[in-house]
Amino acid sequence: MRCDTLWHNANLMTLDDASGGLGLVHDGVVAARDGRIVYAGPAHAAPAFEADQRVDCEGRWISPGLIDCHTHLVYAGNRAGEFEQRLQGVSYADIARAGGGIVSTVRATRAADDAALLKATLPRLDAMLAEGITTLEIKSGYGLSLPDERKQLRVARELGTLRKVEVVPTFLGAHAVPPGHEAQAYINEVCAVMIPAIAAEGLAEAVDIFCENIAFSPAQAQQVFEAAQQHGLAIKIHAEQLSNQHGAELAAKHGALSADHIEHLDAAGIAAMRAAGTVAVLLPGAYYFTREMVLPPIQQLRDAGVPIALATDSNPGTSPLTSPLLTMNMGATLFRLTVDECIAGFTREAARALGRSDRIGKLAPGMECDLAIWDIEAPADLVYRIGFNPLHARIWRGLPV
Repeated sequence: MRCDTLWHNANLMTLDDASGGLGLVHDGVVAARDGRIVYAGPAHAAPAFEADQRVDCEGRWISPGLIDCHTHLVYAGNRAGEFEQRLQGVSYADIARAGGGIVSTVRATRAADDAALLKATLPRLDAMLAEGITTLEIKSGYGLSLPDERKQLRVARELGTLRKVEVVPTFLGAHAVPPGHEAQAYINEVCAVMIPAIAAEGLAEAVDIFCENIAFSPAQAQQVFEAAQQHGLAIKIHAEQLSNQHGAELAAKHGALSADHIEHLDAAGIAAMRAAGTVAVLLPGAYYFTREMVLPPIQQLRDAGVPIALATDSNPGTSPLTSPLLTMNMGATLFRLTVDECIAGFTREAARALGRSDRIGKLAPGMECDLAIWDIEAPADLVYRIGFNPLHARIWRGLPV
């Protein structure tokens, strides 16, 4: 069998395991042709390959390329001052009500043109790529007007042309109520004007909403979901971060790809997510940074069989985090996730949260050949070490980058 590249003398985390584990293979090989995997498994069972290039991995570990399924990477401005306020005891909700928070970043983002946003965002993206990210979602939500939301989504798509990475754009126009607007009138605009325009221009794949007592109500979330689905867009939700608004349950009943944050998720929400296959995306960076005290219901999610993904939630106000590796450690130390859950959360389950589980997130024939090659002794090293990057090589669509 012919292949373009054969990586051999490697240990594999295939994530292609019916039991939900890492699918470990010692002395394994990965073969790729035309940017897709044609074989990933034990060397002794591999076909006889005629490879244009053979790469000796010298015993290193290969995992699928990492996937960050929840980021707000494109923005302008800085909210270090709010960080200082929180250190002095001011709550995130109080900052938001005083005109800070998301609205602060909106002002800075509206003032920046495309070039300025690109310049500000590229270093954040490069930091992620340096730790093995090959696919990431980028949400809008710092424009809160159609021209500025378009601008964010344009920049997100341009990032995918400037770097070897797949960018998945999500429209989060319902992130906050813009200054001078009333919530319901703004949601009406999101549904009647913004979503149809974004869909027609192909600027986003999904629509998200922040359903919370400082943002939008469940009734308004339902309105957004119905508008999104009328225009062929998938749906996601920021839910149950600060209180239980039953947003995750509502989103799941509309077939949402994911419900994210979910610290205050209840049993009804878990049951609805299980029934719909909605992924629970946990965001330990935001939990840590805002010093939250209510843990997500991890064991109940496990017991129900709800898929669990992890993400950085990279954003300027509540999770200024660009390290998937540190996020894995936070997932383990703060949420008590297992090593397998942390790694699966940034690969197989993150792919599921983006509706891409048929293409990425596993080492299996037919999947995109997106790989991370690690200088580690065991998979646990990816979760255990803090402030250490063992990435040896990042492979995107079968080529080193």
